[in-house]
Amino acid sequence: MLGYRFTHYNKPDETPFDKLFNIFKQLLTYTSGDVKEAISWLTELDKEYKLTEPDYGMGDFIQELKDRGYLRDDEPGTGKIVMTAKTEQAIRQQALEKIFGKLKRGKAGNHSTKYTGLGDETSSDIRPFQFGDSLDQISMLESIKNAQINNGIGDFMITEDDLEVKEKEHKTQTSTVLMIDISHSMILYGEDRITPAKNVAMALAELIKRKYPKDTLDIIVFGDDAWQIEVKDLPYLQVGPYHTNTVAGIELAMDLLRRRKNANKQIFMITDGKPTCLIENGKYYRNSFGLDKKINNKCLTLAASCRRLKIPITTFMVASDPYLQQFVHEFTEANNGKAYYTSLQGLGEFIFEDFERNKKRSFK
Repeated sequence: MLGYRFTHYNKPDETPFDKLFNIFKQLLTYTSGDVKEAISWLTELDKEYKLTEPDYGMGDFIQELKDRGYLRDDEPGTGKIVMTAKTEQAIRQQALEKIFGKLKRGKAGNHSTKYTGLGDETSSDIRPFQFGDSLDQISMLESIKNAQINNGIGDFMITEDDLEVKEKEHKTQTSTVLMIDISHSMILYGEDRITPAKNVAMALAELIKRKYPKDTLDIIVFGDDAWQIEVKDLPYLQVGPYHTNTVAGIELAMDLLRRRKNANKQIFMITDGKPTCLIENGKYYRNSFGLDKKINNKCLTLAASCRRLKIPITTFMVASDPYLQQFVHEFTEANNGKAYYTSLQGLGEFIFEDFERNKKRSFK
């Protein structure tokens, strides 16, 4: 009797290309889209863990990436290789499966609310016909039954008063702004905080694109200043030698949401530190020593403004310093929003669960 026999796990039907490609996509996120550096790291991993096979080497993998449209030569003769849009989409898909795949699946469809009205899915509620209701809403069974009761079977006729319709569920659309802190502290102290933030942003963007196509997602990064980036820019995102201008980020988020026509608007902010910068009269005002009262007050004022505009701010704090948590507490209280003090490993789960939860209600 042989008993139990343990071997290395091999994923069923996984080709050598698929195995390398899954690792390569993760490395591209870590290297901010630097293909040369990602290939260099993959080569080192191959030396240590024997990722390639005798009949399928690293050169074969690189050529297949080009043949499949994942890589292209930037300029002929330069030797520089860059990612294509197909690779960017594949990285977002991997992030979505990695983060969202851990969560429990909810009801299929768009975001349901407790309200009825114009929508695309019928509910079990029945009500009398009203002018403006479409014909496809009429419940023939209920309407014919009413006609029989009101007019009798022998002289059957159906009138407008007999008609009843199936109510439709109102579907809410949401405009979300995701703010990502790219100040220098996001890579300080030997901890990479920007890569998990990028993965969450890419996964959230892919989720909205697939499941909630009528929603909008705007992505903002903030350091000394704040600016908007496209979803396709996320794999290339890097931190800089920046302070943390939370004020500029919120102001830009409010401006973007002001242009959106959706009634439901929200801001998600991923940060690891205190606000240390703002712009006054065209000049930077910076203070990295402790919590600056002028900067804090400006942040709290903007938080209160968002509250009046019915824009909740959910802050995801990836640092555990007590005095920083105190600032986040005051900021959240001023906005009547929410705050999560989470590890980098739990960041994605928190954001997706909160995003899904917010879709089931209207912000009032």
